Amino acid sequence: MKLIVGLGNPGREYENTRHNCGFMMIDRLADKLKVEINQAKFKGLYVKTKIEGEDVILLKPQTYMNLSGESIGEVMRFFKIDKTDVLVVYDDLDLPVGKVRIRESGSAGGHNGIKSTIAHLGGQDFKRIRIGIDKHPMIPVVDYVLGKFTAEEQTKLNEALENACLAAIAFMTQDFNKVMSLYNKK
Repeated sequence: MKLIVGLGNPGREYENTRHNCGFMMIDRLADKLKVEINQAKFKGLYVKTKIEGEDVILLKPQTYMNLSGESIGEVMRFFKIDKTDVLVVYDDLDLPVGKVRIRESGSAGGHNGIKSTIAHLGGQDFKRIRIGIDKHPMIPVVDYVLGKFTAEEQTKLNEALENACLAAIAFMTQDFNKVMSLYNKK
C-alpha cells in the first residue's frame, strides 16, 4: 500500500491559495480516479482506492500546514505504510510558478509542513513532488503564500498539477528514478 499526501490548509479562506498546491493536486488526482476524499479520520480527510491495481491512500491533512506530519504519521502507523511508500506533494517558493520538481528525499528547505512531516516520520527519506509558486520581493512570505494565483499563473499551475498527477500515478508502478527522469523535465 502507498500513501500520497497533499499538503495545505483546511477551510474556505485557504482554497486556491499558493500554499494549497498539495490539496489542489490531490483533488485533481481524486477527480481522475473518480473518488471522493471524504473519510474523516487520522486528523485528515482521506480515501482508500486503487491506482494501476495497487492500493493507495490519498490524504489531505486537516491539521493546518505546520502540523501536517501528525496526520501523515497516524495514517502510516494505522495502515503500516513504510516511508519509502510515501509521496508528499507541496508548494515551493524556490521554484518558478508551474515548475515541478520530484525528489526521493531531502531537507525541509524552510517549509514548515515538511519540517513537521520529517519530525513525525523520523527522517527525510520519503518521496516528494514540489510545485513551484515563486516568491515576490515586495510581499511578505506569509501574505504571499496565502494569496491567490493570478490568471497567468493559474495557466502554468494547471499544467504543473497535471504533471504532478501523472507522476503520482507513475509512482504506483514504476521505479522512482524513472518517474523523476520523466517528470522533472516538464
